[in-house]
Amino acid sequence: MTSSALDRFISRAAAISQSHSEPADCVLGIAPLMLELIEEAGTFLEPQHRRSSTEGYARNLIRNMPEHGLSLYALVWQPGQWTPVHDHGSWGVVGVVEGVLEERSYVRVSPDRGVDHDIELVRGGILLLKQGAVTSFVPNPDHIHVTGVPPERPGAISLHLYGRTMNDFNIYDVAARTRKRMQVAHNES
Repeated sequence: MTSSALDRFISRAAAISQSHSEPADCVLGIAPLMLELIEEAGTFLEPQHRRSSTEGYARNLIRNMPEHGLSLYALVWQPGQWTPVHDHGSWGVVGVVEGVLEERSYVRVSPDRGVDHDIELVRGGILLLKQGAVTSFVPNPDHIHVTGVPPERPGAISLHLYGRTMNDFNIYDVAARTRKRMQVAHNES
């Protein structure tokens, strides 16, 4: 199914991404577009974009646009499903289509950001993102967080636009004080 709302979003987001080198400028321009897009999600989200998994949250690719350095996913969260503690190494804009998504942040207090060991993280704040909410992030330099849905809440669906093809990210082991780059799978549309 093609959707004028999705095509318009992709075109406008690509233009903003190509014309701004600063991640903060990209998310500033694209966040209002995501707000419009999630209102039109019913015009383009197909059954394959709503696939879920009992083994963990599902990442369903909607569009990969390497020529523009963008990728758009529908993430489907069942109750009790969470990401690992991670960062994206990119900017991103997220919109909640259904449910309430929870993001818990971490702050890196160890001084050397270039190493993958001896990383000290402390818990930061929390965001509760209801249906219709839009949030964004930029590498600051890390934007370390965990995202999901607690077991007592209904599931959620969220749209995630990243400033790169999101096929890997950094995973943190808080207790071991380490970080490693990990490939992440997704379902093709």
